[in-house]
Amino acid sequence: MTTSQIGDPALQPMKQRVFAFALMCLGFFMATLDIQIVASSLRDIGGGLSASQDELSWVQTAYLIAEILVIPMSGWLSKVFSTRWLFVASAIGFTITSMLCGMAWDINSMIIFRALQGALGAAMIPTVFTTAFVLFPGKQRLIASTTIGALASLAPAVGPVIGGWITDQWSWHWLFYLNLVPGVVVAALVPKYVRIDEPDLGLLKKGDYLGILLMSGFLGFLEYVLEEGPRKNWFGDHIIVFGTWFSAICGFLFLVHAFTAKDPIVDMRALFVRNFGIGSLLSFIIGIGIFVSVFLTPVFLAQVRGFDSLQIGIALLSVGGFQLVGLVAYIYVSRFVSMRAMLVFGLACFGLGCYLYVPLTHDWGWQQLLLPQALRGIGQQFSIAPIVTMALGALPASRLKSASGLFNLMRNLGGAIGIAVSATMLNDRLNFHYLRLNESVTTGQPQVEEILSQQTQHFAAVAGDALNVTQTGIAALQHLVLREALTMTFSDTFYVLSLCFVVALASIPFSKPFSNSAPPPDAH
Repeated sequence: MTTSQIGDPALQPMKQRVFAFALMCLGFFMATLDIQIVASSLRDIGGGLSASQDELSWVQTAYLIAEILVIPMSGWLSKVFSTRWLFVASAIGFTITSMLCGMAWDINSMIIFRALQGALGAAMIPTVFTTAFVLFPGKQRLIASTTIGALASLAPAVGPVIGGWITDQWSWHWLFYLNLVPGVVVAALVPKYVRIDEPDLGLLKKGDYLGILLMSGFLGFLEYVLEEGPRKNWFGDHIIVFGTWFSAICGFLFLVHAFTAKDPIVDMRALFVRNFGIGSLLSFIIGIGIFVSVFLTPVFLAQVRGFDSLQIGIALLSVGGFQLVGLVAYIYVSRFVSMRAMLVFGLACFGLGCYLYVPLTHDWGWQQLLLPQALRGIGQQFSIAPIVTMALGALPASRLKSASGLFNLMRNLGGAIGIAVSATMLNDRLNFHYLRLNESVTTGQPQVEEILSQQTQHFAAVAGDALNVTQTGIAALQHLVLREALTMTFSDTFYVLSLCFVVALASIPFSKPFSNSAPPPDAH
């Protein structure tokens, strides 16, 4: 049965539509939250599982890779199994694997369970976008897209905050057990209230399995190269070289197949619809902004300031608070201002918020982070909802499912690539700044002699061995140099991040005017 045979979902009772949408938003929020909920607690997880820093990074990356692989396939899967039953299966799988993550006994089991958690929960993300555009017409769509935008930007922002608080109050295991109750609620109630379409199992016979294989090879190896490249000196490692070639070949073949196949797994042709193409580019840049800023700030606070999980969470709390302020402001302003103007304002605030990190110093805490994070939070809220409307509102309902997966993929792919580039910059620029500062830190300079004298006097009061005191003073001086080099490195990375939003703003004039009205059925 098709959607038309079960009636127009937009004509269902308002209470049923709102409750169905709320249930799906809950699942969407959980799946998005879990990308970053471990960000401020990795040190605790590493201590509990006896894992190294390199291994710990895969706790986040495994989840993101699996999610990126499955999200583009969600459109086809929802056609085969229906939105309702795909969402239920995804919620059940996500809940079970969340429990397994909490029960992980070593780092290898954790990485496997996190990958399964990301893969099984991924379908809950793009299906919400499609459902909003099917259930709600006109002005109702504005509220729905605003809600999705708020959740999409709020989840990565508050993830480290919630995670830090939970780890401090209980233990890191509860980062995952947190999903059990809402997961069961979503899985139990979605079958009754979500009525969007019906399954068509006949599509299994003509599925684009070649496209799935090529896409998986392309994205899977791309993510591996991006994650391991910074740690393995990129092309100095033969596995990275192989992965790069394999990803490039699969990517080229996938693009050829996607543009020539009759019914490809991902509707790449939608990129030729101007507003969808520009919206996807903006989604990619927003993904860079959200994920990289959430990645960099906790690392800075942990490595430079020495904050624990709870302190990091508190320092990041202002982002979520200002997003809620932005949500209220956005709903009010949207009645008087065009969506394009709000999008420009949001991107400008987000970019400016990133740029205000550039004067970073080693003693920055939540007070100094308040203004940059306020602009980020407000900017995210004013950016994401218009981008969703620009991209998905440009397509007819028949193309929404396939295109929604591609649109959501762009955001997560932007985050993955952004984090990898940031990690490379942190390594390369740290070496650059450390060597440059070391050239200036030589004996004979008044500032250096003064610092050494202070350090020597301090340690002499503790230990009497003059040789050890001198060596300890030099080591302390080197630590100061490393701290300042690290701070300058974070400043450089935030500067490059802010430049991404210059590209985003430059693309806006090329878009067509857009609103929450539905496109014509034959839009192309």
